[in-house]
Amino acid sequence: MTGAFRSLKTYNYRIWAGGAIVSNVGTWMQRTGQDWLVLTELTHNNATAVGIVMALQFGPMLLFLPLTGYAADRFDRRKLLIATQGAMGTLSLCLGLLTVTGLVRLWEVYVFAFLFGTAAAFDGPARQTFVSELVGEDDLSNAVGLNSTSFSAARLIGPAAAGLLIAAIGTGWIFLVNAASFGAVLCSLGLMRVGELRRTAKTRRAAGSFVEGLRYVWKRPDLKSILLMLFLVGTFGANFPIFISTMSVRVFHAGARQYGLLSSMMAIGSVAGAFLSARREKPRMTFLIVGAAIFGGGLGLAAVMPNYLLFGLALISVGLSAQTFTTTANSTIQLSTDPALRGRVMAMFFAIAVGGTPIGAPIVGWVADRFGPRWALGVGAASGLLAALVAIHYLWRHRALRLWIEAGRLRVSVDSRDTMAHSV
Repeated sequence: MTGAFRSLKTYNYRIWAGGAIVSNVGTWMQRTGQDWLVLTELTHNNATAVGIVMALQFGPMLLFLPLTGYAADRFDRRKLLIATQGAMGTLSLCLGLLTVTGLVRLWEVYVFAFLFGTAAAFDGPARQTFVSELVGEDDLSNAVGLNSTSFSAARLIGPAAAGLLIAAIGTGWIFLVNAASFGAVLCSLGLMRVGELRRTAKTRRAAGSFVEGLRYVWKRPDLKSILLMLFLVGTFGANFPIFISTMSVRVFHAGARQYGLLSSMMAIGSVAGAFLSARREKPRMTFLIVGAAIFGGGLGLAAVMPNYLLFGLALISVGLSAQTFTTTANSTIQLSTDPALRGRVMAMFFAIAVGGTPIGAPIVGWVADRFGPRWALGVGAASGLLAALVAIHYLWRHRALRLWIEAGRLRVSVDSRDTMAHSV
């Protein structure tokens, strides 16, 4: 098997991918249901409350950063994933029961968001680095791209399904469906051929192991630039629950079905971006620049769209560019990092990409409440354009970036460490 699906030739990866797609659909259903519950059922369209929930859910990635990457490098990743996936499934079950019985309160959603985020903080680095145990180095970039394709395909299905179920039977059942979906991942972990896993040397228990990871990143200008780009996009640009929910409810006065459909429309672009990333043999810095720039432009375009349909179409470009950017960043970091430090570096990746939400989500939510949802989208657009400038600065300073006109076309080149010289 070759091309975009070559990683599926490996038994363990096939099993993992099958369980992941089911769980990912449930995860996107829960995210949609949670945002709708807070925005329309527990508050009166309060975007700041949605921002607080996001901050509590993603904040633990920063709070536990010294521990999460170390855990991924130190412990058996398969066993760690069994623990984290089981914990998240249990939390979804409890929140679902509270919501179905009508007992849920806003403060309880805050608590569950923090606990879920804590489990996810340990799950993320372990899950991403676990891929390197399922496939060889030659297929790692492809496997990362297929994981992103799975997550994006789930985004296409999950929000739309959640919108239909919310309208038909209520929000609480969304959480119960998600709780059941974790069983698919647990089954896949149980069915794996443990003897075929590509184990890496485990980090020894030692003080200062997190600092060792920080020093490693600090000496790598390429990693520092990528992580700064991730901070800008993740903190101020990737607040999609706020953008989509406030535009849907306040600007277009849409219901649950239409809200879920908007998230699925953005996922069309995400699936395309992830699939294209899976087809590429190697990630390149130019993909990061293009992804960030189009992301910023797409959010700016979405901010001025006059109606629901055109807004949804603009979101397709946002989804494609965001997925291109994040998948390329993920692959680049994993492939260029010392395997012994990969877990700690990927923990930083997640903490910066997602953990910036506690800073950005309340700010973006406040902007949406104070000035309107379109201005909040403008903040996200600026973050993408600034991220593109960060990458251009890196290439100019460290990769001998050159621009010239030849035969009426703009050409770009860098040195051989990022082998590219092509027209744009």
